[in-house]
Amino acid sequence: MKSPIQFLFAIIFFTLQLNAQNNGTIKGEVVTSKNLPLEKVTITTKNGDFSVMTNAEGNFSISNVKPGKYTLIFSHVGFISANAQVSVKAGGISQVPQIVLVEASNTLSEVIVSGSVINRTLANGKAGIKTIDLPQSVQVIGRKTLEQQQVTRLSDVIKNINGVYVGSARGGAQESLWSRGYDMTANNMFKNGFRYNGGSMPEVASLEQVEALMGSSALLFGNVAPGGILNMVTKTPNFTRGGSVSFQAGSYAYYKPTVDFYGPLNSTIAYRFIGSYENAESFRDVVTRERFYVNPSLLFKAGKRTYFLLQGDYLRDNWTPDFGTGAIGREVVDLPRNTYLGARWSNGLTTQASFTGQISHKFHKNWKFSSNTSFQDYGRSSEGTERIQPAADGTLNRPLGKNKNLESIAAQQFNLQGTFNSGSIKHQLSTGVDTDYSFTQGYTYVFSPANYDTVNIYDPSTYETDHGIPEATNTKIVKTEANRVGVYAQDLVSFTEKIKLLAGIRWSWQQSEATTYNYKANEYAPEDDPNPKTDPKRIDAAFSPKVGLVYQPVKNTSIFASYANSFTPNTGVDIYNQPLEASIIDQFEAGVKKDFWRGILTANVTLYQIVNNNLAQTAEFKADGTNNTDPNVKTLSGQTTSKGIEVGATVRPIEGMDIVAGYSYNDMRYTKTSGLTGSYIEGDRLVRTPSNTANMSFFYTFPEGKFRGLSVGTLANYIGERIGGWNNTNGQTIPDRTIPLDGYTTIDISAGYKWRQFSILCRLSNITNELNYTVHENYSVNPIAPRQVMTTLKYQF
Repeated sequence: MKSPIQFLFAIIFFTLQLNAQNNGTIKGEVVTSKNLPLEKVTITTKNGDFSVMTNAEGNFSISNVKPGKYTLIFSHVGFISANAQVSVKAGGISQVPQIVLVEASNTLSEVIVSGSVINRTLANGKAGIKTIDLPQSVQVIGRKTLEQQQVTRLSDVIKNINGVYVGSARGGAQESLWSRGYDMTANNMFKNGFRYNGGSMPEVASLEQVEALMGSSALLFGNVAPGGILNMVTKTPNFTRGGSVSFQAGSYAYYKPTVDFYGPLNSTIAYRFIGSYENAESFRDVVTRERFYVNPSLLFKAGKRTYFLLQGDYLRDNWTPDFGTGAIGREVVDLPRNTYLGARWSNGLTTQASFTGQISHKFHKNWKFSSNTSFQDYGRSSEGTERIQPAADGTLNRPLGKNKNLESIAAQQFNLQGTFNSGSIKHQLSTGVDTDYSFTQGYTYVFSPANYDTVNIYDPSTYETDHGIPEATNTKIVKTEANRVGVYAQDLVSFTEKIKLLAGIRWSWQQSEATTYNYKANEYAPEDDPNPKTDPKRIDAAFSPKVGLVYQPVKNTSIFASYANSFTPNTGVDIYNQPLEASIIDQFEAGVKKDFWRGILTANVTLYQIVNNNLAQTAEFKADGTNNTDPNVKTLSGQTTSKGIEVGATVRPIEGMDIVAGYSYNDMRYTKTSGLTGSYIEGDRLVRTPSNTANMSFFYTFPEGKFRGLSVGTLANYIGERIGGWNNTNGQTIPDRTIPLDGYTTIDISAGYKWRQFSILCRLSNITNELNYTVHENYSVNPIAPRQVMTTLKYQF
């Protein structure tokens, strides 16, 4: 007998089939005046009965359409809209004659400036403001670029973002991204507008685009570092049926199948399912990786003005901890790039799951309300031998390490956007409230003995043999609860079409409380600790204002200047034994965004200065006037200054050709210190902050002729000289703790061919086999990947 669930599915299937038989289907194709397929054309009706978009082949299909006559409206930015009449019969397929959209001579197409779209809004910018009206540098890397470059990691994506680079890759668990001298990993990573734990390697299979908001974004996102934020935007359901199946294969036994299916369930519900599996060895001996990823989503249309979007996201990543080659003194150890110095049984596991729900309602033609909810779970554990810190003769005591960190986050956002006039002055208002609760657990483990063994890094026979997996004892668990609340309001005031003022303010409040559970030998484990220690609650609150002036002398030109600040919580106490206040960081920014010749050339230039004049450093005296020797007692008397320039340009000289180039200069230094023992040295550049970075990409797809469908491209990325290790301090006994690192350039080339629904792409990366390193302090010195091959086969439908 069939189960109730099977019976229920049968009823649902029968109902859908019956509904489909009573309705019809509309199909068609949209091309340019040169008979080229036109993607992302929006097809709607005058009454808003449905809304779909064309796929990469210019095709569209609308299922479950009620019988009747319809007027279809075809629209695309940069093209003149067109209409077409169609009649739909029950159970039939109505084929629309080929639609030709003509490019409008007086319309600006969507133009990417060094990756930034100059005349559209960000997917999750909260404010709904066009980037040309923002007094801030914005860069967007879209799906087309992600596919052309066959990206497999977020570090591949940021090669296209001016001024963003990989600062370190500690233990191979994650890649720390930096911008304008600041680490973006802790609080500056977002996914679909929600804070995302940066302690993993994010999956890129589901990404529609990656948005980089350079500089301070505290007004909209709260406690974030001033260097900038990255927001990963995932693909969403589509009411046009389609999808793709792809298979990637590359050097070192890399392979990755990916599926992407989307379409309508009926006229009001659409779905999407993305899944991938990755299995790979590495140019590093012993190191392997296995990843499983799914991203299902549903879109519900509840009328013409309301929609619900539900998205799931799950990643399971098995990886091998790899702390690289190490350094002796101030020099990176000269070992073959493939040499692995860890225990062969070392292993790591990262899991990351999230569920988000978004409700958007347009209750007036000028006003929109959205409510977004997110639940996230993150876990990362690893065990093996860790820090590579050999002696001068190559002797290495391999230390054992085991780590486990868990985090759960529940977040809620309410946003209101609208436009109104006060006399001749136009206002674009955005206001909202966001809150999140997080619960983290950090586990501490101890091995006895603390070292696995002693080897010599120059003698492989000493470290290629393992001695079993030792047991670790969980000695401590720290559980931390944190609450965050933020309220913001922002208004873009257009005094005229040329002069605009962006002004806003945010109030942020956050509270955290940590409880430590210890173990007692032969008596109880940490979770059974009868007397856990709870630290005093830490509360931080701050106002984050932003004001910017925008001058647009002619259409598609923007000159801007802005001031904003952000805050960062501190550890330790002041001289009165009270929790140290948060540091307030000021940023000044000015720049120009310009579009030439209707999008053939676009350019932007940005100047900035970021000053943290409340840098925490050890206090010289206690409250009673005696000398202070406790490094936990601090004052907000130090200062760092980051200043620089970012220049970017995009050229589209002919159809099918895209050239993007960018250059960034940054100078990040300690500009005020106490000079006390243990304080940083005034004037020193901060570690992991290169002065110069640059990027350039060229891609050309033959649009017609006998080479139509053929594509070629290249990507170059430059990271300048920088410093690894630690910054030197006053009174240190070691002569110099820094590790100087040379600059380097990597060059990738690619070629591909697309025929109908099939495509093949091949990429040869790091063609010069450049050798350099990402360095975390002095114990995780990881070489960059050598020359490699990657091929992608894809079928779209």
